[in-house]
Amino acid sequence: MTPPDTNRWRTVDIVVASVIAVAFGIIFWAWGLLWNGPADAIPLPGRAVLYGVWLVPAVLGGLIIRKPGAAFFTLTVAALVSVALGSSWGWTLVIQGPLEAAAAELAFAAFGYRNFKAPIALLAATLAGLAAAIYDVFVWYPETSWVSFRLPYILITAASSLVIAGVGSLALTRALANTGVLDRFPAARERPAI
Repeated sequence: MTPPDTNRWRTVDIVVASVIAVAFGIIFWAWGLLWNGPADAIPLPGRAVLYGVWLVPAVLGGLIIRKPGAAFFTLTVAALVSVALGSSWGWTLVIQGPLEAAAAELAFAAFGYRNFKAPIALLAATLAGLAAAIYDVFVWYPETSWVSFRLPYILITAASSLVIAGVGSLALTRALANTGVLDRFPAARERPAI
């Protein structure tokens, strides 16, 4: 008898990943209004402390689904949903979302999709934050100084991602597991410590 393929996506995996993605796509759209509205009063690079919200679905999807492509799928679809809703960054998110998602996916892949403990989630979040910030400094802020803007922006974005997307996703996974909604997932049996 052949052992079950634990990396194969089940229907419930696709449904839950899609729900996470759509929910965060809506959150992204609203978060963009905050970023370009009240938070605009905080000058860059300092405003990057809020950046980690945009990377939560990659880490959350990876922690819950625990299959190859989960981090990539959830963040990419969330980015596409925010584009469809009219994100102020428009179609650039069609490129940036998958780049950030691939960076987070790399952390889970590096450990063979077998380790979903806090250090891996924090690594996934930080890698996604680094990818996001590096994309931003070359695409959106190409004329800025490395010393006074780019390096601080990259470091602040990575730190925000570590805390909001990393620690936040661990806490959200634990909270969801405690409600019982994740009972069909390994995340319910192996509640991540934060």
